[in-house]
Amino acid sequence: MRRRRSIKDNRDESALFRRRALAGFLLIVLGLCGLVGRFFFLQVLHHQEFVTRSQNNRVKPRALPPARGLIYDRNGVVLAENVPAFRLEVVPEQVKHMSAMLARLSRIVPLTRDDLDTFKKQVKQSRRFESIPLKLHLTEDEIDRFAVNRWRFPGVDVVPYLTRRYPLGGLFAHVVGYVGRIDADDLKRLDPVRYQGTSHVGRTGLERSYEDLLHGTPGYELIEVNADGRTQRVLETHPPTPGKNLYLSIDVRLQKAAEKAFDGRPGAAVAIDPRNGQVLAMVSVPTFNPNLFVNGISQVDYNALIDNPDKPLFNRALRGAYPPGSTVKPLLGLGGLVEGFRTPQDTVLSTGVFYLPGHKRGYRDDVRGGVGIVDLVQAIEMSVNTYFYKLAMDMGIDRLSQWMGQFGFGRPTGIDLVGEASGVLPSRAWKAAHSRQPWYPGETVIAGIGQGYWAVTPIQLAHAIATLAGHGVPYAPRLVMATQAGQDAPRKPLPNPPSGPSLIHNAADWDTINKGMEMVIYGAKGTGHGLAAGFPYLIAGKSGTAERFSRTTNAYNNDKNSAYLASRHRAWFVAYAPADHPQIAVAAILEAGAWGAQDAGPIVRKILNAWLAAHGGVIPGAGRIPSSAASAVGIPPIDAVPGATPAAGATGATR
Repeated sequence: MRRRRSIKDNRDESALFRRRALAGFLLIVLGLCGLVGRFFFLQVLHHQEFVTRSQNNRVKPRALPPARGLIYDRNGVVLAENVPAFRLEVVPEQVKHMSAMLARLSRIVPLTRDDLDTFKKQVKQSRRFESIPLKLHLTEDEIDRFAVNRWRFPGVDVVPYLTRRYPLGGLFAHVVGYVGRIDADDLKRLDPVRYQGTSHVGRTGLERSYEDLLHGTPGYELIEVNADGRTQRVLETHPPTPGKNLYLSIDVRLQKAAEKAFDGRPGAAVAIDPRNGQVLAMVSVPTFNPNLFVNGISQVDYNALIDNPDKPLFNRALRGAYPPGSTVKPLLGLGGLVEGFRTPQDTVLSTGVFYLPGHKRGYRDDVRGGVGIVDLVQAIEMSVNTYFYKLAMDMGIDRLSQWMGQFGFGRPTGIDLVGEASGVLPSRAWKAAHSRQPWYPGETVIAGIGQGYWAVTPIQLAHAIATLAGHGVPYAPRLVMATQAGQDAPRKPLPNPPSGPSLIHNAADWDTINKGMEMVIYGAKGTGHGLAAGFPYLIAGKSGTAERFSRTTNAYNNDKNSAYLASRHRAWFVAYAPADHPQIAVAAILEAGAWGAQDAGPIVRKILNAWLAAHGGVIPGAGRIPSSAASAVGIPPIDAVPGATPAAGATGATR
């Protein structure tokens, strides 16, 4: 059966088309309205927000760390400078798989365990968009190898920076100190805004003490980047403010002479200008190369320093505490005059041994059999223990410690370095705090010659001698004498007024002590006789040979071997010059020296030679001595004491 053919209805199809077209048009209009509404929402209502987001995707801020201030000696010799270098930096937000990236990168540029550990700690404590140093001080070969493979490491780049360098190496390691990489602990205490982009911070020495002045203020620049985060151009720059330069009071020439004079033997020396407290030289021997620490010291180098028995990292001038021996005798003698316990004419009989009433134990003099009757000047000249044993007993430990404390013993001097030791000034209070035992009279006796509980640092003793040389006016020791806010700016002196009034009220008291210390150098029996040969100005000095071990028997030790004595003694020598117009005071110690004048004295003399040479051999205000040193001193020679024979190595001797 044939199927009937349907007839097409054009009217219905036309109506259906119109309905469908209208629906499509309405949908298009609704879509356009939605698009316009969204456009209005984004471009009008939230225009500023999305412009900012867009800018942040295109423009990135980059911190510009300030150049660290330079450090100079008093004559403008550079002690710490900044040199250009390159480092690898990583922006964490641009790295998808950090561990995998570091593994790949380490095959191109060697990364040490220290590099990775430091980097990972900083990543945890920094914002992800900040650039974090990964490896410092890249070599040219490392830079070239990374440049070839740079496309493989988005978010990683080679960045130029200034790194610290110490051109004189170890000569100023214990004074200037060094900087080191900022670690996780530093991030907790440092101002994150001020240290943006900074990779180093002062660790020791003046680099640490003056961190706030040396660091400066960071700047920033706005850079345009592409989709990979690569810099396209710099849009805006706000330069950083460099740190201030420091000018030290130290003279490189004196510093070199002092270090050379030790010839590698462990010890320390400090020279101070008694007129203002400026430190002219400060050495601790042995020393180390501070450049090793700037960008991370290797474990091998660090172990070599730590395992060295002479402890080169230990700042002996600032932290080494030693018994001062006879170097404190002039100060104690001055106390006897000022406090009214002695007059310059008072004498004491030296028989070789001093006994406390009712005691059998004797306290020995330096000379077996004694030197006879001596006054204060002679006691200082020949370092007669008996005089000071008796003076200490007459003063008593309370008056003794109170007087010596005024010279700065038993507490930090206040020098502008971190970590100064306090030392020990013998006193009842100190012993009560460290022992349950009472104070014994014998402890007062040996305190009078700088033994027993006494412990002083070289900077303390130099400060005390400088105070004496300055006629009793104390100044806190200072290393930085001026700052400078830029290379072309004038230097701004840092004031250092006296820390107190003069300790001496009668000029005659000072004259007596000064005469005794001159006789140490020029007197026929002076313990430092001969040290001034050829020096054109008067020197006042005092030796000190402090014993490291107490005697166990009453027998005299007749071993004259210098090596043996050096193993048992600390050798001190202190001096100031010119004696009639003091402008430099020096204290030097050898940790192992047979006798103070014999071993430490030449060190002080070489420092004075360098100081004189630095002044062209002419010292304003001081009188040159004639060919006869004795006549210049103006003190008649002391008659020889018949039968006086030195007891080599005699216990109790602190010449």
